[in-house]
Amino acid sequence: MSELVRNWVIIDATDVVLGRLASHAAIILRGKNKPTFSPHLDGGDFVIIINAEKVALTGSKALQKKAYRHSGYPGGLSAVTYAELLEKNPTRAVEKAIRGMLPKNSIGRSQLTKLKVYTGSEHPHAAQQPVPYTFGQVAQ
Repeated sequence: MSELVRNWVIIDATDVVLGRLASHAAIILRGKNKPTFSPHLDGGDFVIIINAEKVALTGSKALQKKAYRHSGYPGGLSAVTYAELLEKNPTRAVEKAIRGMLPKNSIGRSQLTKLKVYTGSEHPHAAQQPVPYTFGQVAQ
C-alpha cells in the first residue's frame, strides 16, 4: 500500500448533466481510471466538485424526479423535487447522485469521504494543487 498515490481532481459542474458528472466522479473515486485498480482496495483519488448549484438536469426531471429520504420512524418518508433540492441544498443533490453509483459497503463509504462538494467556485483545497478534469463531450 506504500506505492498508492492519491491525486486531487477538481471538476467544474457548470452546465454538466448530473448523471454524467456523477458517473465520472464515481469512476475517479473508485480508482477505475488507474491501471492499479483492484475492487477490494480503496485506491481512488480525491474529487472536488465546484459550482454544484449550476448542474443541469435534462428533460423535465427537475420538476418530476423526486429525492427521497427516511427518518427511520414509521411513516417518516419525505420526498422533495430536484428543483427544490437544487435550490435549497445543491451539494446534497450531487452527493446523492454520486453515492448511488458507489458500492454499498464499507469500501463505498470510505470512498465517499474523499468527495468534496462546494457551491460556488471557492474551495479550501488549493494547497493540494488539484488537477482540472475535463469531460470528453458536454454538449446537451
